[in-house]
Amino acid sequence: MYDRILLPTDGSIGMLNAITHCFHQARLNDAAVHALYVVDLRAYVMLPDEHQDRVKQVLLEEGTAALEHLEDRTGEEIDIETEIREGVPHEEILEYAEENDIDLVVMGTHGRTGEKKRIVGSVAEEVVRAAEMPVLTARVTETEIEELDEEIPEAQQRYIT
Repeated sequence: MYDRILLPTDGSIGMLNAITHCFHQARLNDAAVHALYVVDLRAYVMLPDEHQDRVKQVLLEEGTAALEHLEDRTGEEIDIETEIREGVPHEEILEYAEENDIDLVVMGTHGRTGEKKRIVGSVAEEVVRAAEMPVLTARVTETEIEELDEEIPEAQQRYIT
């Protein structure tokens, strides 16, 4: 049913269930996984020039670590391709999906509501609205975060709050 599954990642704790669902679908369908990290240019484009390069470098390092984490988790039974892009996350995800003939997108959600959602927005929501292929979203609950607290890499601790 699915030959190519896209797993966009931000490296956060909100990805835990999405990774599980993605790899499960990949195994069931003998599908290749495409893992994508988007360096969100909105995170630094308004900063003074002297700070932009440093912020971009930090984001690239986070992206590389997130993709390496996924590669380490796949094992030999799942083929995985990774890529880092720069731009507006939902736009880059949709463009990548179209360019690579993706059959399914699997995304994590942060479960933001109310004012936080209005201010921050939702990459997953934008992808769901605009995607021409199925999009599976998976959320990590506060209870799951607490249970997994010992297993969460230190680099991801900042995403918990």
